[in-house]
Amino acid sequence: MATKDNYNKTLRFSSETDEKLGKLAEKFGLSKFQFFNRMVEYFHRTKKDPADINDEFLKSTLVKNHDTYIRFIRTQEENILIPVKTEVDRMIQSQIKILDFFNNHVLKANKEMLHNQQMQMNKFSDTDRLLKMITDKLEAKEALKLKFLYILNNYSKARESLGFTSSAKDKEDLIHQAKQQIAKI
Repeated sequence: MATKDNYNKTLRFSSETDEKLGKLAEKFGLSKFQFFNRMVEYFHRTKKDPADINDEFLKSTLVKNHDTYIRFIRTQEENILIPVKTEVDRMIQSQIKILDFFNNHVLKANKEMLHNQQMQMNKFSDTDRLLKMITDKLEAKEALKLKFLYILNNYSKARESLGFTSSAKDKEDLIHQAKQQIAKI
């Protein structure tokens, strides 16, 4: 930038423009001279046309950049996003199939296992009943043996006590009593 000492040009403009220049300079905290120099530098660097109020250059640059971004996004979508989405969808479908297969087989195996356990429990119950019946019958058989031995011992003792001289009727009564005791068992 040039210093105050080497200024040799004069610029003339209306008081209305001077007022606008003063307001703008004040707004940005600069002197009119500093604001003017920066304004010239701005137009020099950006190569904008000060007469273009709508800033067509800026619009066309923005549109061009927007188109570039859109092309970039579409390229990324085609090259990355769509294939990734396709693979993720395929993976999800295969996971669903695996889960369905697993659930069907596991549930079927669980049902079979529960059925087999129920059958085993039924067989154990039947076995318990059978063992109880056998035990009861063995106990009954032992009790019968004891009672029969008691009757047999009583019969033997009574027969021995009868001797040779006993009548046939006494022998018949003894046999009849033994048979009655056996029948009560």
